[in-house]
Amino acid sequence: MIRRFRLGRTLPLIPSPLAFPLVHITSRHNPRVKDAAKLRTGRKREVAARFLIDGPREIARAIAAGVEIAEAFVCEPLVAALGDPQAAPEIAALRSAAREFATVTPEVFEKLCFGQRGSGAVAVAVPPRRSLAELQLPPAPLVAVLEGIEKPGNVGAVLRSADGAGVAAVVVVDPRTDLYNPQTIRASLGTVFGRHVCTATTAEALPWLCGLGVPLVATRPDATELYTAVDYRGGAAILLGSEAAGLSDVWRQVDVLSVRLPMHGLADSLNVSVAAAIMFYEAVRQRGPA
Repeated sequence: MIRRFRLGRTLPLIPSPLAFPLVHITSRHNPRVKDAAKLRTGRKREVAARFLIDGPREIARAIAAGVEIAEAFVCEPLVAALGDPQAAPEIAALRSAAREFATVTPEVFEKLCFGQRGSGAVAVAVPPRRSLAELQLPPAPLVAVLEGIEKPGNVGAVLRSADGAGVAAVVVVDPRTDLYNPQTIRASLGTVFGRHVCTATTAEALPWLCGLGVPLVATRPDATELYTAVDYRGGAAILLGSEAAGLSDVWRQVDVLSVRLPMHGLADSLNVSVAAAIMFYEAVRQRGPA
């Protein structure tokens, strides 16, 4: 009979609809659990070269994008409580992809999960290393460049909008937040793992962008031209800077077309993720249906 192992003891296996896991963890003090929980902090992620992914949907998107899964923890009662018909095949794919796999109790999962999320699955992943040279762009590409955006939730929201609008590539330049911060992953709905997303330094990004032969467009409150006046049909690179400081002075080295979004109230600008979505979908409108 196949047996399940727990803290060095064997127990009779309880049949599971999620296949037959070999390891079941019941202690919040288990070394594997403690090491994984430490990855909630950016410093620990950097030192360990690992990060956490919460939720079957986000994990499935990471696996589909070729992200390496080092370890996985699944709480079967929580997965069952979701009532999601896709959860079982997603967990099965996780079991197949992970180098190490364990089921855990709800108490243990509470220590692992991000915030109050009861998704039932957490994976420890190896950060993918993707470069500008690996991006595959179509003719007349629409590209997004994110520079100096501090809030991980905003980065994730921009990535989600870029995915929805079919942006060919998203380049995060000199990031000030960890691209695989749990908030970024959640806000992006796992689209951060797409093969069209990469990081780069400014020194790498500037010549690459100039080599694309497309206009560089950025929003500025003091610009005179409306964002709708730009012709995006031949491709464009939409530059997005931090809400506090905008783009850094290094972008003065290249010709950037400044445009404005109409503001009819007291505020002079929108949240960067909202501004990004407006710009992306204006490009979609002009370029017509895919």
